[in-house]
Amino acid sequence: MTKNVSILGSTGSIGRQTINVCRRNGIKVKAITANSNTELVYKQALEFKPELVAVFDEDAAAILQNKLKGENIRVLSGMQGLIEAATLQSTDCVVTAVSGSVGLMPTLAAIDAKKRIALANKETLVCAGELVMKRAREKKAEILPVDSEHSAIFQCMHGRENELSRILLTASGGPFLGKSLSETENVTPEMAVSHPNWSMGAKISVDSATMMNKGLELIEAMHLFSCNCEDIEIIIHPQSIIHSMVELKDGTVIAQLAAPDMEIPIQYALTYPERASICNEKLDFSKLSDLQFMLPDLEKLPCLRLAIECAKKGGTAPAIMSAANEMAVALFLNRKIKFNEIYKAVSEALSHIPATNADTLEKILEADSRARDFIRENYN
Repeated sequence: MTKNVSILGSTGSIGRQTINVCRRNGIKVKAITANSNTELVYKQALEFKPELVAVFDEDAAAILQNKLKGENIRVLSGMQGLIEAATLQSTDCVVTAVSGSVGLMPTLAAIDAKKRIALANKETLVCAGELVMKRAREKKAEILPVDSEHSAIFQCMHGRENELSRILLTASGGPFLGKSLSETENVTPEMAVSHPNWSMGAKISVDSATMMNKGLELIEAMHLFSCNCEDIEIIIHPQSIIHSMVELKDGTVIAQLAAPDMEIPIQYALTYPERASICNEKLDFSKLSDLQFMLPDLEKLPCLRLAIECAKKGGTAPAIMSAANEMAVALFLNRKIKFNEIYKAVSEALSHIPATNADTLEKILEADSRARDFIRENYN
């Protein structure tokens, strides 16, 4: 069980829930990081007295440093701050709860420092999964998934890795399940971030609405569980009660069920191989008479279709897609482009930027940079 933790992205949705888990289980928080939310990270710092606080935004870090004057807490900024938090000697587990590809470098640094990594940043494996998992094997660093679906697969597969036939990756379908492209033409940011089952950050909520999130999770699962795209089937399950399933060679299907509560997989990653009690909502099977399952309609879900194509293509295609999507979602949230233009922007980036093999970090970072530049030049 984890005793000391660094939380990268402590002010975001996953980060705040990780704080709750640490508070409940007596886990010491040694480092916290935020993008720019100095107000919340200041409160967290006063409560947990970490050794280190890092704020990515330099101006915000300066404000925080002034507020924490007199406290025995180091304040850092930028990528170096994230990396120092991820490699802090007193930390035995790093929760990567930052959003986007900014999580890649600190994750690699944590691997090199042989930390346990509770991975909540899916873009890291989408962009550089092969490289990251290879490095983790070489350094004998443990990577445990925090995403509810990947945590479910991990639990269902445990001890049965050689018996696997396929993975059944569940998806709620998001707030616009069954809607046609014409029906989502005028979707606003407020509508897109309103998820029916989960409380999440803005970026992942939009990704869930476009179903790009499930495509990212498909690629993440390929790397986490060493399988091909063809070994994973996406199943729409609107109730979000079954978090994913595995089918074994003899046709047996093993599922993980729980209330839709992210504190459950967060806590499991932090306490593994033990399980700690949790007082949050439990399943009431008397109310579960109507669980639905269906296959996704890829004509209505072009972002998911695009992600599946990138998963099959491999190389730097997923990195290009992920970076372009990150930029396009930010533009949508800032009302610069329409909801359906997210797909258009990502698709155009993939058409204009040739994918190469992803065997070095430099190639991956270049693909990421070119995708961002393309969106800036064509959509700002």
